[in-house]
Amino acid sequence: MKMVKSTLAVFTTAAVLGVSSFAQAGATLDAVQKKGFVQCGISDGLPGFSYADDKGNYLGLDVDVCRAVAAALFGDATKVKYSPLTAKERFTALQSGEVDMLSRNTTWTSSRDAGLGLNFAGVNYYDGQGFLVNKKLGVSSAKELDGATVCIQAGTTTELNLSDYFRANNLKFTPITYDTSDESAKSLESGRCDVLTSDQSQLYAQRIKLGAPDEYVVLPEVISKEPLGPVVRQGDDEWFNIVRWSLYAMVNAEELGVTSANVEEKSKTTANPDVARLLGGEGEYGKDLKLPSDWAVQIVKQVGNYGESFERNVGAGSELKIERGLNALWNQGGLQYAPPVR
Repeated sequence: MKMVKSTLAVFTTAAVLGVSSFAQAGATLDAVQKKGFVQCGISDGLPGFSYADDKGNYLGLDVDVCRAVAAALFGDATKVKYSPLTAKERFTALQSGEVDMLSRNTTWTSSRDAGLGLNFAGVNYYDGQGFLVNKKLGVSSAKELDGATVCIQAGTTTELNLSDYFRANNLKFTPITYDTSDESAKSLESGRCDVLTSDQSQLYAQRIKLGAPDEYVVLPEVISKEPLGPVVRQGDDEWFNIVRWSLYAMVNAEELGVTSANVEEKSKTTANPDVARLLGGEGEYGKDLKLPSDWAVQIVKQVGNYGESFERNVGAGSELKIERGLNALWNQGGLQYAPPVR
């Protein structure tokens, strides 16, 4: 999801004046090590990405990034505490130090990188804004939505993208704004609006929450680029590197055929130098990150590689059943690509 321009201006001062004093080199890593857990900002309930199950356990593609960081740092993926945040709350929570990192379906943009004092550590899901409608509306394309009433979540630039798209196609719309994604989905279900617009991943997640999900369809148009990924404060490269390489370890593991089932065996027996470097059998790459030599082993063993996490949470093994698409590995027609460990 995406931040509105007016809110950016308010937060920019906080980023410049407040964050610089908090995030001195090593400050976050030292604080996390001292307290013994990672405080991770997640969504306020998005199936497949970050949500609590019936037992109160947090699950999802974004949650797995938090767990990977904890596994790398502590050798224990459970050493995470979660802060569910709305779109409006998330950046303030990170800037103020309330959370150590965000892993909350957050779009990487220039204004957030440069204007909010934040650093995106990578992309764990390539997304784009789309439209969810009730089939009885009788439309098969967003270009048939002239005059529609559209549900939008507050604290995002969804409306800006929507306005640009409708203006370019000479269409009119009436927006209705809600604070949470659940509120906007309920409004669609009640018929207060004709269409719900958001990142397509969120639309698929919201659809399964509806009383009759099969009555709703995601239209084919994708009207924006939404690279989603984990976020940290600027000014603490040690922490930034750990979060970034925890994600990259999962992607590299999938590419190298390292899974949660075989990682321990491969860490002891592999003849592949790339695998050996990733799993700590060759070189001192963990030391470079101020992590144990088996940091990547612990990530893959406890969380899985990127493909395992994707399939379990949002792919074929989940209720969402989202195809890999752009999130396939680079050598399988997608965009997921991680620099090598060496």
